Amino acid sequence: MNEKDKLKILLDHWVEHNDHHCEEFTKWAKRARDLGMLEISADIKHAVEQMKAANRYLLGAVQRLCDGGRSS
Repeated sequence: MNEKDKLKILLDHWVEHNDHHCEEFTKWAKRARDLGMLEISADIKHAVEQMKAANRYLLGAVQRLCDGGRSS
């Protein structure tokens, strides 16, 4: 397996891993909200949005890799 193949596997893994974290964070944001911890809930929700943004970049990297590694 070459480095490009390894990178593709890692990128895909990181996206999936982040998705799982987002799901768990979202559950805890709701729990915090239900406990009246509104600012904590908002902080967790913000973390979810940032992780989703990170995934957009990682998915962009996957796309570039699949397109031959060209920058646009």
